[in-house]
Amino acid sequence: MIRLEETTIIKAPIERCFDLSRSVEVHLLSNVHSGEQALAVEGVTSGLVGLSEEVTWRAKHFGIWQNLTSKITAMESPYYFQVTMVRGIFRSMQADHLFASLESGDTEMKNILSVAAPFPLLGLIAEALFLRRYMLALLRERNTVIKRVAESSEWEQYLPDISHRIKETML
Repeated sequence: MIRLEETTIIKAPIERCFDLSRSVEVHLLSNVHSGEQALAVEGVTSGLVGLSEEVTWRAKHFGIWQNLTSKITAMESPYYFQVTMVRGIFRSMQADHLFASLESGDTEMKNILSVAAPFPLLGLIAEALFLRRYMLALLRERNTVIKRVAESSEWEQYLPDISHRIKETML
């Protein structure tokens, strides 16, 4: 099993970062290269994924189309949520997403990803040779996209309800 940890500082409020991290559309932005899509298979296909909700993702990784169904298994808004694979190619996969407000007003977003490759013996070799680097690159790309969207006005198209409420309070 591999365990990855990545921390990103985002110049945006914690609530925005938390919600963008649960957005199906923002997730898809970070996985354009794999042709990823959210399938309509008893789960969420757009918007923000909530506690106990599932998303089935279809994407091409390592030249093979794969489906992976994940579920938010724990949540404490806007500080934490956990995503657990319920079906997919891996023996197991779990991602913990933690958010903290910094004194500067920025948000610290910390991701802890644990992945166990399929096939125990071959999986250990795959984890050592390429899976760690590949999953870390995916995680970093995801965080780069969330940071870019959160720090620009682009976030308003993914969180329209929040954007609308903020504009009303400014009037």
